[in-house]
Amino acid sequence: MRWVFVVVLLLLAGCGTVPRETRNACAVFEQRDGLFNNWRRAAYAAEREYGVPVPVLMATIYAESGFRHNARPPRTKLLGFIPWTRVSSAYGYSQALDGTWARYQAETGRWTARRSDFGDAIRFIAWYHNQSHQRNGIALNDTYRLYIAYYHGHSGYARGNWSDTAKAGAKRASGMAANYARQLRGCGS
Repeated sequence: MRWVFVVVLLLLAGCGTVPRETRNACAVFEQRDGLFNNWRRAAYAAEREYGVPVPVLMATIYAESGFRHNARPPRTKLLGFIPWTRVSSAYGYSQALDGTWARYQAETGRWTARRSDFGDAIRFIAWYHNQSHQRNGIALNDTYRLYIAYYHGHSGYARGNWSDTAKAGAKRASGMAANYARQLRGCGS
């Protein structure tokens, strides 16, 4: 009976860890496609539902959280050394803010969706990118502009006053999306 308990714990422990090789989409999927957790299936389901290519979705997660399920922005420091508040409410794979996540849940009816669940997070990103397409006319395969809109919000994107941080993240995401697309063609996804 103890060995069953140990096996279950090992299976659950693997759910919250960062994939070892995050720069290779095939490796990420191979590491996370198990009995209880199938990232490949979740990614392609999000692509079918919202029309955003898997490489764009995966690159957004790579740029936002590095595939860490519990990623958060750093804390500010009080008096220069005491950990204090966080700069935003961003959390999880998607780094979605509390308000945006609540809007997603309300508009999609996915009330049990969690930012720390890969399937929920990648579906959220697909939904948000699709919103960027509808509101700002961004092509669903334009990783650079989709990332800018993701970073600054739909209104911030429309204003066109984009920060250097957002542009650097968008460039990184664009390069990673191109790599992921090439890799996914080769691994039979």
